Amino acid sequence: MTVTARMIGALALGAAFGAATSLSNALSSWLGLVDGVRLESGWAWPARVVSLTLDSGWAWAAVAVAAGWLAGSRARGAAAGVLALLAATTAYFALDSVFLEEPFTMGSAAVRYWLVASVLCGSVLGVVGACVNRPGLVGLLAGLTVPVGAAVQMIIRPPGSDPMSLTGADGWARLIVWAAAAVGAAVVIDRYRATTRPPAQEHARASPH
Repeated sequence: MTVTARMIGALALGAAFGAATSLSNALSSWLGLVDGVRLESGWAWPARVVSLTLDSGWAWAAVAVAAGWLAGSRARGAAAGVLALLAATTAYFALDSVFLEEPFTMGSAAVRYWLVASVLCGSVLGVVGACVNRPGLVGLLAGLTVPVGAAVQMIIRPPGSDPMSLTGADGWARLIVWAAAAVGAAVVIDRYRATTRPPAQEHARASPH
């Protein structure tokens, strides 16, 4: 895959994520509120689960990490991470302006803030993503960035209006994130152990005697 294709892929990934996040937020609001009361029935329930899962800091960070991983090298990873978050931010606010029926301007304070954050955070997270496939401790730490980040956010700032609620869409969103973080961390650790296992131990495991 060429460098150009990788960068286009990063843009597409970010734009798709930003659009999906804005759409899930809009659907959650439209379907879940009736006369000011939140309902969790029909399509409102899955829409809120998706909204709570996508519209979180760790998920946005994961997009930049994934873009960096797809890019390959650290230099390309930094660029891909920035492009992915810039595209995600632009798509998110552009669709929000449509759903909220408000004018969209790249010069608004909120958009400028998140565009700057996309450049600063995207470059670092993109490099992290590019290091995921590296052997040894570097690859382990890079691979654990998203799972650990998700777990930390679940502890400090869990999604939903009621942090203590373990039922309904809020509880399911937290359960999904915790499960995904646990599985992701287990896969990364298992890969690290497999790549660092001594050759003699590998031979012993393969031998039938």
